[in-house]
Amino acid sequence: MSSQAVTPVRVAVLISGTGSNMAALIDAAQQTDSGYEVALVLSNIEGAGGLAVAAAKGVATATAPHRPFGKDREAHERAVDAVLRDAGIEVVALAGYMRVLTSWLVGGWRGRMLNIHPSLLPLYPGLDTHARAIAAGDAEAGCTVHLVTEGVDEGPILGQARVAIVAGDTPEALAERVKTAEHELYPRMLAAFCRDLERG
Repeated sequence: MSSQAVTPVRVAVLISGTGSNMAALIDAAQQTDSGYEVALVLSNIEGAGGLAVAAAKGVATATAPHRPFGKDREAHERAVDAVLRDAGIEVVALAGYMRVLTSWLVGGWRGRMLNIHPSLLPLYPGLDTHARAIAAGDAEAGCTVHLVTEGVDEGPILGQARVAIVAGDTPEALAERVKTAEHELYPRMLAAFCRDLERG
């Protein structure tokens, strides 16, 4: 068996805010033989908090603001795509990237773009997942890592983590517990995905 190290898959993480899942992905890649490296963190928001976090961890950052493009989402995505291609990115991980993607970008990265969603899909796609789970009287909530397709939160599921809903739970308290589960699940699923990609 060869002991030669396998070159890690170059991953870009797309964020719009503080990027707590992004930070978890970077930390996991830097602390373990994960099979991937976060080579770039890109945001559509200038000054997004996660950019400084990524830079402090030694990861290259970029910004592709969407506002100059107005309502032309594809034009903005072409700018994003150019940055990704120039950086030699192989896999894209969405982590709190608050943009609805067009079929142009999704198609260009089909099978190589992942997202994490704070519910047990197919339950509660979209927003307000924790409040909806509590209102429905569910016994558990959780999070899902899935491949990105044209439908919102509809792609093939790669993995899930379940979190119990307790008596008197609030959406805020549940969100914090689910976030903890996300920070464990996403790095694990991305590493497994990238290892499979290497073998393919």
